[in-house]
Amino acid sequence: MAYLKISSFYVIHNYDFCKNHSHFLATEGLRSCKLGDQCEAVVLFPKLFQKYPFPILINSAFLKLADIFRLGNNFLRLCVLKVTQLSEKHLEKILNVDEFVKRVFSVIHSNDPVARAITLRMLGSLASIIPERKNAHHSIRQSLDSHDNVEVEAAIFAAASFSSHSKDFAAGIRNKISEMIQGLYTPVELKLKLIPMLQHMHHDASQASCSRELLQELVSSYPSTPMLIVTLHTFTQLATSSLVDIPEQIHLLLQYLKEDPRKAVKRLAIQDLKLLAKKAPHLWTRKNIQVLCECALSTPYNSLKLGMLSVLSTLSGTIAIKQYFSPNTGEASPAPHHTDLVKLAQECCYHSNLAVAAHGITVLTSIAISCPEKEVIQLEQETVMGMESLILLCSQDDSKTAQDTLKTVLTSLVKMLKSCPHLSQSSVELLLAQLHCACDSARVLMCQALAAIATQQPVLAEGMLGDLLDLFRVASHRTSEKQQELLVSLATVLFVASQASLSAEVKTVIRQQLENVANGWTVYRIARQASRMGCHDFSRELYQSLRTRVASEHFYFWLNSLMEFSQAEQCLSGLSDGDYSAAMSAISEALKSYQKGIASLTAASTPLSPLSFQCEFVKLRIDTLQALSQLICTCNSLKTSPPPAIATTIALSSGSELQRCGRISSQMKLSMDEFRSLAARYADLYQSSFDADYATLRNVELQQQSCLLVSYVIEALIIDPQTASFQEFGTHGSVLAESEYELKMLAVFNHVLEEVENLSRKHPPVSYLHTGCLCDAVIAILKVPLSFQRYFFQKLQSTSIKLAFSPSPRTPNEPIPVQNNQQLTLKVEGVVQHGSSPGMFRKIQAVCLKVSSTLQTKPGSDFKTNEIEQKVEPHNDYFSTQFLLNFSILGTHIVSVEASVVDTSGIEWKTGPKTTVSVKSLEDPYSQQLRHQLQQQQTGPQPGPQRNIGPRQ
Repeated sequence: MAYLKISSFYVIHNYDFCKNHSHFLATEGLRSCKLGDQCEAVVLFPKLFQKYPFPILINSAFLKLADIFRLGNNFLRLCVLKVTQLSEKHLEKILNVDEFVKRVFSVIHSNDPVARAITLRMLGSLASIIPERKNAHHSIRQSLDSHDNVEVEAAIFAAASFSSHSKDFAAGIRNKISEMIQGLYTPVELKLKLIPMLQHMHHDASQASCSRELLQELVSSYPSTPMLIVTLHTFTQLATSSLVDIPEQIHLLLQYLKEDPRKAVKRLAIQDLKLLAKKAPHLWTRKNIQVLCECALSTPYNSLKLGMLSVLSTLSGTIAIKQYFSPNTGEASPAPHHTDLVKLAQECCYHSNLAVAAHGITVLTSIAISCPEKEVIQLEQETVMGMESLILLCSQDDSKTAQDTLKTVLTSLVKMLKSCPHLSQSSVELLLAQLHCACDSARVLMCQALAAIATQQPVLAEGMLGDLLDLFRVASHRTSEKQQELLVSLATVLFVASQASLSAEVKTVIRQQLENVANGWTVYRIARQASRMGCHDFSRELYQSLRTRVASEHFYFWLNSLMEFSQAEQCLSGLSDGDYSAAMSAISEALKSYQKGIASLTAASTPLSPLSFQCEFVKLRIDTLQALSQLICTCNSLKTSPPPAIATTIALSSGSELQRCGRISSQMKLSMDEFRSLAARYADLYQSSFDADYATLRNVELQQQSCLLVSYVIEALIIDPQTASFQEFGTHGSVLAESEYELKMLAVFNHVLEEVENLSRKHPPVSYLHTGCLCDAVIAILKVPLSFQRYFFQKLQSTSIKLAFSPSPRTPNEPIPVQNNQQLTLKVEGVVQHGSSPGMFRKIQAVCLKVSSTLQTKPGSDFKTNEIEQKVEPHNDYFSTQFLLNFSILGTHIVSVEASVVDTSGIEWKTGPKTTVSVKSLEDPYSQQLRHQLQQQQTGPQPGPQRNIGPRQ
């Protein structure tokens, strides 16, 4: 505990030292007399903001940058402008906005037009924090009348920025912009820069309507290609912002696409139509799609056909396709084969341009999945035939275009087979046959598709393993990067096809080829896939061979822990039904390996990589195995310790039929509570795994459901069959399984539930049939090989929250003093930090902050004095809020602040962190003085010392 306190103290003070040291170095460069040192110091500020993103440092840094902007030359001003634009998300953390803007704005009165232009661009970059500054509005309006082109362009940039943030400025500047656009004295180049400003005039319906009318006039008045392109694009941007004009804009763009002969205008129309297809696919009518199909069928240009098909491909995955095939009121349902959309897709499937063919396949796949069932059979066959022809064509071409097309086709194939399983066998046979003559890059994609198809449904038969093994031997002749990727993909397909039980021949072939050409990283990836597919015997061998090939002891302990976990799961793979003693021995051996593995896993963790999810998951697995072992022992106790002879008398006197069973009843109650506690811990692990992928979360959910199932079986068979409820177990039957492991677990769940339902009609409260059913359920759950999913090995999304408090103690162990007749305002600031791929699985919508304080008195008698909760929506990954805390009771209070996040679906995730700070409540001086006076009055005046005034001897 002492080490932890010292380590925490060091981390906090090391962070503060690094922050102050970095800030000192940056400001020292700003004070330099050399222009190069000043520029170098300025350009380092974005990295400083990213590393220490709290307002105190950012406010101080921006004030210094404002001084450099005010006193420096134009080059320094340009550097400060670039820093401001790069740090846009940190602008709202500036505390002294007035002082910052005052220093920057002073340059607007310069005689240098370039300095004024840089200042205008600076003000435009600051529009998000000063949207209603009237002096900035006035300067922008004045600069629009300047005779210097650089200043006018800067004023246009600033006006566009302020228009997007300020309703008043947009309303005031609209007439000015309209006059300049329509004025004969305004050059065409300047009009082309002024027109895009109209896309920001959408703050209310009247502004949007006036802007749309002006754009409509420009479309008819200026039909030249540059003006028309800029005007139409501004039209589209305005429609996407105002939303109400999207149908009219779709109609206008389709009109120009159909009637205007210029290719540049058609390309612009296609680009904007794709934007509207992504923004509002539900607003596309059948007539709109029909016009687009007619244009695509009639155009002789492949580039335009490709663009129109990309729009249709975007629409094909939305509700627009269902609206296209649904009949209008009073009309008959159109037959899919007789529609232009299907004709276009069928024609493009065999197009000479591979990109056009890929989009045709995507559209046809979506139609085949969503069209009426009476027409679906023929469309399915035509779609698969088109896919097969493209696979044959692209698999032997290693160009980028061919590989992109192949990837699109294989994605559509997996999607198609998921909804049409009866087509899987023939498609899999085609892919296996084509693997022999395909190029390496195509083989990787085809193996990934095979693994995805086989994961959804068991289509890889035992007879296909020979072809896969031959391919594995052939693929191991070279050591290129693509060959290494191919080895991993082929091994994954082999693991899926083997159903978690690799034969000796398969192991030998893979092992020999890996020894010949595979590098360590490839071997690790294959071992990781084996752990995910449940092939723990083979993964243990691979982890064992890798332990001595790493350069860090942390990696050694990590691989050693994985080896022990695989060894533990391998001990459970040989269980047989009815052999309970062997099951006890297997669980005991597995627990030994797991205990060794958790020790190595703890040694492998570092401050930068704490492996918290892995440690908690393994601890839960250990506790689950111990609970299952204890349950088997409890079931056996019915034989070793049968009920006493007076059990019936005890049951009649107590009124509980369960007392007839003896001591097993109390043991079963404890076991049921333990499994419910494990399920709650799995739920906590689920809620703390915000960055986990969906397969990992589903795996944790399955472990939780298995614990709930066992507790339900105990209650239904032994504890209380009348009140046992199955609702808390979950709706696993309605969930579509996504992996082989999930399929097996759901099959076990259903089998156990059927057995429990059959046994629940038996008359004795507890018999050997009931305990046997419990033991069989335990063995059935353990026989399914555990799957270690991706998040156990790799974190694709990284999200963390960093908190800061104000006021904060001067030292970590010093409490914050506050008088008991006052309330403490605790300001909590936070920054959301992301990894390289933010929002891959889920995004943060709000941060929930829970503040509670506990009075520290004697041990065991603490009680809470404050408990407040607030939700804050982060803006640019920053949030701030305040709590008003009352400490009327004298003493030391421990204030804890815990953060959790709410995603876009409304689900709360307990991500942390949880931070504590000490507050000492002191008595106010006035009350203390009154208390002392009252004490003196109660005790009365003390007699002074008496002098002896007797005669001196």
